[in-house]
Amino acid sequence: MPGLYLGAIIFSLAGLVLLDRRFKLAFFANARLAAVITVIAVVLFSIWDALGIANHIFFKGENNLLIGLQLFHEYPIEELFFLTLFAYCGQIAMAGWLRFSKQVEK
Repeated sequence: MPGLYLGAIIFSLAGLVLLDRRFKLAFFANARLAAVITVIAVVLFSIWDALGIANHIFFKGENNLLIGLQLFHEYPIEELFFLTLFAYCGQIAMAGWLRFSKQVEK
Protein backbone atom coordinates (compact mmCIF):
# COMPACT_ATOMS: atom_id res chain seq x y z
CA MET A 1 0.00 0.00 0.00
CA PRO A 2 1.90 3.08 -1.24
CA GLY A 3 2.19 5.88 1.30
CA LEU A 4 1.68 3.73 4.37
CA TYR A 5 5.21 4.34 5.66
CA LEU A 6 4.97 8.09 5.10
CA GLY A 7 1.57 8.10 6.78
CA ALA A 8 3.00 6.30 9.81
CA ILE A 9 5.84 8.82 10.05
CA ILE A 10 3.44 11.77 9.81
CA PHE A 11 1.17 10.15 12.41
CA SER A 12 4.20 9.76 14.70
CA LEU A 13 5.23 13.37 14.11
CA ALA A 14 1.72 14.47 15.07
CA GLY A 15 2.05 12.50 18.30
CA LEU A 16 5.34 14.24 19.06
CA VAL A 17 3.74 17.63 18.39
CA LEU A 18 0.98 16.82 20.91
CA LEU A 19 3.56 15.68 23.47
CA ASP A 20 5.64 18.78 22.85
CA ARG A 21 2.62 21.05 23.16
CA ARG A 22 1.55 19.42 26.41
CA PHE A 23 4.96 19.60 28.11
CA LYS A 24 6.61 22.45 26.13
CA LEU A 25 9.80 20.51 25.47
CA ALA A 26 11.12 21.59 22.04
CA PHE A 27 9.25 23.74 19.52
CA PHE A 28 6.74 24.90 22.11
CA ALA A 29 9.56 25.91 24.46
CA ASN A 30 11.83 27.64 21.92
CA ALA A 31 10.69 27.29 18.30
CA ARG A 32 13.72 29.01 16.75
CA LEU A 33 16.26 26.84 18.58
CA ALA A 34 14.30 23.66 17.88
CA ALA A 35 14.05 24.54 14.18
CA VAL A 36 17.79 25.20 13.94
CA ILE A 37 18.60 21.92 15.71
CA THR A 38 16.19 20.03 13.46
CA VAL A 39 17.63 21.50 10.26
CA ILE A 40 21.21 20.85 11.34
CA ALA A 41 20.41 17.27 12.32
CA VAL A 42 18.52 16.55 9.09
CA VAL A 43 21.34 18.03 6.98
CA LEU A 44 24.04 16.06 8.84
CA PHE A 45 22.10 12.80 8.67
CA SER A 46 21.32 13.42 4.98
CA ILE A 47 25.06 13.81 4.34
CA TRP A 48 25.59 10.57 6.27
CA ASP A 49 22.94 8.90 4.08
CA ALA A 50 24.49 10.31 0.89
CA LEU A 51 27.89 8.93 1.88
CA GLY A 52 26.34 5.55 2.65
CA ILE A 53 24.50 5.55 -0.68
CA ALA A 54 27.64 6.58 -2.59
CA ASN A 55 29.55 3.69 -0.97
CA HIS A 56 26.72 1.22 -1.71
CA ILE A 57 26.08 0.67 2.00
CA PHE A 58 22.56 2.15 2.03
CA PHE A 59 19.95 1.48 -0.62
CA LYS A 60 16.23 1.92 -0.94
CA GLY A 61 15.36 -1.51 -2.28
CA GLU A 62 11.95 -2.45 -3.59
CA ASN A 63 9.13 -1.63 -1.25
CA ASN A 64 5.46 -1.06 -2.00
CA LEU A 65 5.01 1.02 1.20
CA LEU A 66 6.90 3.99 -0.27
CA ILE A 67 5.20 6.53 -2.53
CA GLY A 68 8.02 6.32 -5.08
CA LEU A 69 9.26 9.93 -4.99
CA GLN A 70 13.03 10.16 -4.57
CA LEU A 71 14.89 13.36 -3.69
CA PHE A 72 18.05 11.86 -5.19
CA HIS A 73 19.31 8.39 -6.08
CA GLU A 74 18.27 5.83 -3.41
CA TYR A 75 16.97 8.63 -1.14
CA PRO A 76 13.16 8.49 -0.92
CA ILE A 77 11.19 11.44 0.40
CA GLU A 78 10.18 9.30 3.35
CA GLU A 79 13.80 9.44 4.54
CA LEU A 80 13.58 13.22 4.92
CA PHE A 81 10.45 12.87 7.03
CA PHE A 82 12.05 10.06 9.06
CA LEU A 83 15.13 12.16 9.78
CA THR A 84 12.88 15.02 10.89
CA LEU A 85 11.04 12.60 13.19
CA PHE A 86 14.38 11.33 14.48
CA ALA A 87 15.67 14.84 15.23
CA TYR A 88 12.42 15.94 16.87
CA CYS A 89 12.21 12.79 18.97
CA GLY A 90 15.78 13.31 20.15
CA GLN A 91 15.05 16.86 21.21
CA ILE A 92 11.94 15.82 23.12
CA ALA A 93 13.79 12.95 24.81
CA MET A 94 16.68 15.20 25.84
CA ALA A 95 14.45 18.02 27.09
CA GLY A 96 12.26 15.53 28.96
CA TRP A 97 15.29 13.89 30.54
CA LEU A 98 16.72 17.23 31.62
CA ARG A 99 13.41 18.28 33.13
CA PHE A 100 12.95 14.92 34.89
CA SER A 101 16.50 14.91 36.28
CA LYS A 102 16.03 18.42 37.70
CA GLN A 103 12.85 17.29 39.49
CA VAL A 104 14.60 14.25 40.94
CA GLU A 105 17.40 16.43 42.35
CA LYS A 106 14.95 18.58 44.32
